[in-house]
Amino acid sequence: MLTHVVLRSEGFPAYESEDEEVNPGRYGKRLAEFIAEGLMSEGEIVGELIPEDWGWVVPVENPSFTLWVGVGNYEEYENGFLCFIEPHAEYVRKLWKKVPARERIELLQQRLNRVLCSSKEIHELKWSSHNEFSGKAS
Repeated sequence: MLTHVVLRSEGFPAYESEDEEVNPGRYGKRLAEFIAEGLMSEGEIVGELIPEDWGWVVPVENPSFTLWVGVGNYEEYENGFLCFIEPHAEYVRKLWKKVPARERIELLQQRLNRVLCSSKEIHELKWSSHNEFSGKAS
């Protein structure tokens, strides 16, 4: 499953005081806001952005399991960003059950891809699975 996307854009610079909400040198709130708005236009119900040490969480309503998109700058590339969908596995454990997640994650990935491709300021998108991104063998 494609759950991680690296992209480049000059259109989403850090807010002046953003590093007070996340760690110094980390940012991505403008891109997270763009994604949240775009996902809502795609029919998703999105919660308020949540700051994390590494960037921003865009919570996505889902009754079966917790679902969200992580957004942060990606220092491997100038003007680089990483967005990733969590969970990134085909099944989610909930108590003693395995809940199928693949179909819902793939739908979110398709919607996220449409949102990202809708901006002329976003370029060089490269999708990968969690394992491919992490350098782990499948």
